[in-house]
Amino acid sequence: MLKQVLSLLILGAVVFLTSCAGLGGESVQNEAGQAFNVDQLPAQEELPKFSAETARAGMPNGWNFYRIAPFKKNTVYRLENYQGRTVLSANSKTSASGLAVKLRPRKANNLWLQWEWKAINPIANADNADAYADDAPLRILVAFDGNKSKLPLKEKMTFEMANLISGQEMPYATLMYIWSGKSPVDAIIPNAHTSRIKMIVVDSGWDGLDQWHKHQRDLAADYKRAYGESPGQVIGIALLTDTDNTKSEARAYYGDIELIRKNQK
Repeated sequence: MLKQVLSLLILGAVVFLTSCAGLGGESVQNEAGQAFNVDQLPAQEELPKFSAETARAGMPNGWNFYRIAPFKKNTVYRLENYQGRTVLSANSKTSASGLAVKLRPRKANNLWLQWEWKAINPIANADNADAYADDAPLRILVAFDGNKSKLPLKEKMTFEMANLISGQEMPYATLMYIWSGKSPVDAIIPNAHTSRIKMIVVDSGWDGLDQWHKHQRDLAADYKRAYGESPGQVIGIALLTDTDNTKSEARAYYGDIELIRKNQK
């Protein structure tokens, strides 16, 4: 039980890790085992596109590796030439780690997240409503800034605990778009241990395997539905493929992930 709680707290913290500056020189490990300093990560205006790169091993340009917890195995990410373009492949074997981009803060109003992804095989026992079976072949996380002083005491204590455990701060709020094995599309699934992480199901079940699924989401509308308030600024994007809770394997692909500003009608 303790490890489950810790890993979920750290999940929120590590998204913040590559989404905000000012963390006092904390560092994490990249896939080669070399540390990089969080304060030195550049904030980017745009999300780097996988399609603009050539197939190769190693980190996609502009994306940074993050670990969920030191006792978790790492998911393997690679740039692959797949069906005529470069995409990011994810191979998870009882593992959980991700990639993240630190962004220059931007208003969430009229801001849309657009992406496509493909899951190759099911995670038969995954159930995102169950903390002990919360795995997914595909996740995209959006971190938001906000005034933490207004949060209830319980949430402030959760933030402090996450900081003590991981050495990193959690973002004020996180939206996590997921492919869920059991929960229905558009369901909002709260995190078992903090109200500051909300999962939104955009694909459900395993009938759509081995097919590209395209999505566009209105970030402000989704945030208001999930949290009941207007969003703060968007400060980071991350992705995650994990099978650590179900002790299983999954293979999936991420196409380009884009933030698009649409004119208000």
